[in-house]
Amino acid sequence: MRVAVIGAGVFGRNHLRVYRELERAGQSIELAAVVDPSEAARDRASQEYGIPAFASIEALTDQSAGNPIDAASVCVPTVAHAAAAHPLLSSGIDILIEKPIAGNLVEADAIISAARGLGRIVQPGHLERFNPAVRAVRPLLNRPMFFEVHRLSVFTPRSLDVDVVLDLMIHDLDIVLTLVGSPVREVRAVGLPVLSNKVDIANVRLEFVNGCVANFTASRVSTERVRKMRFFQPHQYLSLDFARQDLLLIDVTAAAGLEMEQLAAQAGSGGHPSAGMSLRKVPVEPGEPLRLELEAFLDAVRRRSQPEITAEQGRAALAIALEINAAVATHAERTGLTSH
Repeated sequence: MRVAVIGAGVFGRNHLRVYRELERAGQSIELAAVVDPSEAARDRASQEYGIPAFASIEALTDQSAGNPIDAASVCVPTVAHAAAAHPLLSSGIDILIEKPIAGNLVEADAIISAARGLGRIVQPGHLERFNPAVRAVRPLLNRPMFFEVHRLSVFTPRSLDVDVVLDLMIHDLDIVLTLVGSPVREVRAVGLPVLSNKVDIANVRLEFVNGCVANFTASRVSTERVRKMRFFQPHQYLSLDFARQDLLLIDVTAAAGLEMEQLAAQAGSGGHPSAGMSLRKVPVEPGEPLRLELEAFLDAVRRRSQPEITAEQGRAALAIALEINAAVATHAERTGLTSH
């Protein structure tokens, strides 16, 4: 399988690295090309990986017609996702497209429609879904009813073509939408631009039709890096650390087997009643999320099967993110923040 990377920026260089690692590990793939309009960026990638570099997708497909590209990672800025996706799909190339799937729903729908019509695979790059701690959560799900999510990052000049909701929060929106499995009923949001001309920090409250509530905070102007999710479900509390790939579970169902006098005796001896709570660290098989993501994508391409994250799920996350942005704008107008 011949693969290419479209875009040789920060994200693209990571995709190039992992594809080469998979190639050297004996997987049946060949890192075949890189595309970037910047001569410096594509020359650097070409020299580092010993692969042909092209200034455009059209040049790539024209010059590789005799030995076609099978799959590609689209790692260009969000505003260029649709423009990159269509010529690739039309050339018979399956794509993994970095999140968000597109800049708006019209473009997302056009990508989905083109993929269906051409029989091609589109996998949105919602990387955190492949975080081993997130994968370890799935077998433990039992009607989660309250989420508290924080994703804080220090300021960097990358991804400033989108706001913090489409840049960072969309990871968590995708995960929570998947875990809850219920439509969103209400969106409340507030956000502010700080160091850019787009919203850099946002707080969001979602209420779902099934009664679940989720609070999200995302910032790209923090002094520290935090990527954590906590959620509650009947008799259980789970705490997930994306960066450490840790998952803790506090289970209170053990309380049923304890007698009240045991608790009283524990309290009387100077201890703290546990109320039957037991804490355990859930086993998590460590791994690099990007490698797991690309392996899943390549597997879907080989098998011609539905990818682990579908284009429709990418669209759903984008739709909620855009609804949040609209709520942020409404709040700013109502409070007079737009005049400052």
